[in-house]
Amino acid sequence: MKAMRRAFMAIGMGALVAAALRLRGSDGVRPQSGGWRELTGPDFD
Repeated sequence: MKAMRRAFMAIGMGALVAAALRLRGSDGVRPQSGGWRELTGPDFD
């Protein structure tokens, strides 16, 4: 029982750290270049 509680605590702490890093790293600015581009050529008509 003690090992299971310890495992849940470790998973919870890992989730908190991941959430904090994700929130801290997101500045909301999308990339201005890249993404999809039109393909041209005889095979794509």
